[in-house]
Amino acid sequence: MSNETQSSEARAGDRLVQVGAIIFFVGAVATLVTVAPLFLGTDPFPSIAYAVCMLMGVGFLVAAAGVLRSVAAQRRQGRASASAT
Repeated sequence: MSNETQSSEARAGDRLVQVGAIIFFVGAVATLVTVAPLFLGTDPFPSIAYAVCMLMGVGFLVAAAGVLRSVAAQRRQGRASASAT
């Protein structure tokens, strides 16, 4: 396997981590916005707003998949270099 292929595999995992972090933070902001009316004594948001809060979990899973993909690529690279020596 060439270095270029190994590098692109590692970058793919990094991209998943970045996308997962963005999704997580969107969900975190939605959670703060959704919970704010409860403390301010105003009317709560509709149910769809609470569904957007679930993006925190989705973002965490996407980021975790990116980490696992990066780990797998590094392990393959380590095995390839160990077998070459």
